[in-house]
Amino acid sequence: MFPGTLYETHVQTKNLEAAIEFYNKLGLDLAHYIEERRVAFFWFDKNKKREQMLGVWEVSEEEFHKSHFAFKINYEDIINAREWLLNKGISPRSAFGLEPTEPMVQTWTPTANLYFYDPDGKSLEFLCLLPEKKKNVVQDVMYLSEWEKMENEE
Repeated sequence: MFPGTLYETHVQTKNLEAAIEFYNKLGLDLAHYIEERRVAFFWFDKNKKREQMLGVWEVSEEEFHKSHFAFKINYEDIINAREWLLNKGISPRSAFGLEPTEPMVQTWTPTANLYFYDPDGKSLEFLCLLPEKKKNVVQDVMYLSEWEKMENEE
């Protein structure tokens, strides 16, 4: 078994100021900014500082590459995530053939998910671990409302 948890991850941006504004809008706490290195560090949780960190590095257009990462959130937050993002001027995006009218479920994990982009076009995700698997699942992905109607495994 792997002995640790993820403490920090780093992503690239083409515009550090726009990235700082975006991650502040999401509620991450700017922890440290180094102008000469063109990097900003954010804490994920203001109440549990030093638990998880995101580093955002400005790079040139040629060096830039898109990536993906997910923010783990609770059930109540995933239910409200679409409206929360829209209220912040961030549009949820379609994924796996489903429109972002509500969270979707990746049934094999199972997790509820809602996807969106940052200003550089990186794929970000709100992810909620669901408490149980369901019986007779044949789809890999479905809307959360469909998932909730299914019977739990016993």
